[in-house]
Amino acid sequence: MSCIEPDTSAAIPSTVHSTLTDSLRDILTLAIGHDAEQAAVVVWDGGCELSRALTNGYRDCLPQARFIDFDGSTPEAVLEAFLPLVRGDLVVLIQSTSFRLEAFRIRIELFKRGLKVIEHVHLSRMVGEQALIYLESLAYDPAYFRGVGHALKARIDDARHGRLDSGGAQLIFASPFESAKLNIGDYRGMTNIGGQFPIGEVFTEAQDLEAVNGSVRIFVFGDTAFRVNRPAQPITLIVERGRVANALDSTPEFDLVLEKIRADEGEVWLREFGFGMNRAFSRERLVDDIGTYERMCGIHLSLGAKHGVYGKPQFRRKDARYHVDVFAVTEAVYLDDVVVYRDGAWCV
Repeated sequence: MSCIEPDTSAAIPSTVHSTLTDSLRDILTLAIGHDAEQAAVVVWDGGCELSRALTNGYRDCLPQARFIDFDGSTPEAVLEAFLPLVRGDLVVLIQSTSFRLEAFRIRIELFKRGLKVIEHVHLSRMVGEQALIYLESLAYDPAYFRGVGHALKARIDDARHGRLDSGGAQLIFASPFESAKLNIGDYRGMTNIGGQFPIGEVFTEAQDLEAVNGSVRIFVFGDTAFRVNRPAQPITLIVERGRVANALDSTPEFDLVLEKIRADEGEVWLREFGFGMNRAFSRERLVDDIGTYERMCGIHLSLGAKHGVYGKPQFRRKDARYHVDVFAVTEAVYLDDVVVYRDGAWCV
């Protein structure tokens, strides 16, 4: 049922299994709030070493769960496994690529039924040392994620303006921000419990997108294959009235990203202002999957008009096609001229 590249990575050391199991147990109990009285279904595939390691970890943590081999099952059998579940039960999706069940949008449909969901995707993109970094990123420290996460949200929501220093380049947000959203493993008061793991992010955007001006140096961007692309030297984006006006020291791959956005949307907007919190990822410790690396401790931004969380009158949902993550060289971040990030860490 899936099509993935052959797994040629070295095996994940068995010594990692105990630490992984501890991390998964913390996610299940502290973040998701799952207990032994609730049913669980784990849908997995064995297409890469990382997916197999995660599956073994969940087997230890969820001995009563039903485990379904996605590649050895029909779509009907997978869907039927969800039918006995009731509100508050759990589904775990362990995917070497990304599961497809025709028109069934798995996570969205499961959330509609009030089920908790833990999703691991594109695992085959991360092999060798990257697989170990991914496993490290699953460690759940509630004091850090919740303490820093809520403090950042409070600062963002109160701020009248902000500034990103990316080493000589200054990006100025001369606007208050939209109410920040949290992805910190704290689902109290939220309709849906769970999502894609690893976690660790607070994100917002300027209320007035045209009030964003200046320049920013980016060291990684998401390419057209949704993978991390790291140019030999940072690319400097010149931002005028919320749009990318120029890209200095660009590469052919990044030029292609800009060309695609401009061809379909007319111009390249800068939207999301993302505060990544996961300390397993840094400028030096990367993984190839862009959706995973988005949690990197530091700042990421998005290029393109698409952002499903924040509506803006100048964008029609059906016309907004692109949301491309780019990662800033983050020397310091200021909210109302008060530093909230410096020396590789959040200071709130």
